[in-house]
Amino acid sequence: MMTLDVTVVNVALSDIARDLEAGLGRVQWTVSAYSLAFGALLLTAGALSDRIGRRAVFTAGMALFTLASAACGLAPDAGTLIAARAAQGLGGAMVFAPTLALIAAAYEGVRRQAAIAAFAAIASAAGALGPIVGGLFVQVLGWRWIFLVNVPIGILVVAGALSRMPESMAARDTRRRMDLLGAALGVGALLALHYPLVTGPEVGWAAPEVLVSAVAGVVLAVALVASQSRGDGLIDMTLLRIRAFSGAAVLGFLARLSSLGVLAFVTLWLQSTHAYSPLEVGLQLLPLTGSLLIAGLFVARLQKVFPPDVLVAGGFAAQGLGLLGLAAAGSGSGQAVTVVALVLLGVGGAVIFPPLMGVAVGAAPADRAGMASGLTNACYPLGTATGVAAFGAVFSARLSDGLGSGVAAGPAREAVETGRFELLDPALQPLARTAFSGAFTAVCLASALVCLLGVLAARTLRPEAEAIGGTAERRARSRVAQTS
Repeated sequence: MMTLDVTVVNVALSDIARDLEAGLGRVQWTVSAYSLAFGALLLTAGALSDRIGRRAVFTAGMALFTLASAACGLAPDAGTLIAARAAQGLGGAMVFAPTLALIAAAYEGVRRQAAIAAFAAIASAAGALGPIVGGLFVQVLGWRWIFLVNVPIGILVVAGALSRMPESMAARDTRRRMDLLGAALGVGALLALHYPLVTGPEVGWAAPEVLVSAVAGVVLAVALVASQSRGDGLIDMTLLRIRAFSGAAVLGFLARLSSLGVLAFVTLWLQSTHAYSPLEVGLQLLPLTGSLLIAGLFVARLQKVFPPDVLVAGGFAAQGLGLLGLAAAGSGSGQAVTVVALVLLGVGGAVIFPPLMGVAVGAAPADRAGMASGLTNACYPLGTATGVAAFGAVFSARLSDGLGSGVAAGPAREAVETGRFELLDPALQPLARTAFSGAFTAVCLASALVCLLGVLAARTLRPEAEAIGGTAERRARSRVAQTS
């Protein structure tokens, strides 16, 4: 539910704008408000769960998310809908932040790996299923039901959490207190860093509000780090010195950047090139979502055979090959290439995230598991937002090069950017289609480079003690061989 609600609203924006008599630009804040609130509170919610109880934070967040979903479905105007979506994001962060710590507390060993693999596969598939679910509800029942459907599910989840989920919290430590300053700085820094990534592609990177927010985000982040130097604040900075943990956080950022960051452009390409409806686009993405779910069933078994660094490197390699396949499809390859490419993307995503989550929780001390979960999860929406912004810049620049002076700025340029070629003069359509395909290919190639970086960085997941011990063992063998 938390991941699905990031993408499910996209296909309903035009219907929402029409029914609430609001401009499309304002209604787009129903997407941004959720993402901003969700990303900003993850870090604080994770640290808070260590202090007052992870199940308590999870259940409170689920209750807030459910009430906010009802408010979204009943919203009489755009302002109410945007405010309710922000509340949804706050509730979603409280649910998502302690999840890894709750799983780690409930399961051990191989069963923990299987539980994390199931969680990661469902969460990843839910993000990609957004267009299908959204398109189905919008076409059959209306856009309000994409929110109202959360209400009965949310009630069941709250009841299940209270009756079936064991409480989990850190051991009492009287020296640690609730760091209100750190919490405020953490929320402010993440919010300020997310804002330009979400709004920059729309209002322009040189817009005053984008520049001010970016500078404020950097300043607040520096202040947050400085405030945590005493060792008893919101963040245990020693976590970041654990190579496997910091590596898992960075790799999670890169994985979201290269997967969900490019998904919006894949959806746009399918809609514009093949004239698919929102529901048809969702069905065309079934090779991606289906392979995510099917491959996720086997990840726990793979984790028994291969170490995390090998699995994560293999997942990034599969995604990179899938992106190269989509780049070829954008240049005119057939439908079969597109299907194979989407399957590779799904398999790669299924293989990457469970080992990363397992390493992040396993590398952290048990009493900091909620904090570790929040830190790791905070990297995911930031990676998605960064991917959309960075690839949006690549797409726009490559589109300008392809169009040249043929299509000036204004309604014609907006029509090309959104793939609505039927709005153009027929004489300009071939140029526009070629430029659009070239821009999509450039995005896929840029994302493939990110995957290459992920392959190279995966070695950071190898435990330091193992790496040191392995080096010593190889040296000992070498000395024995030389003596012999």
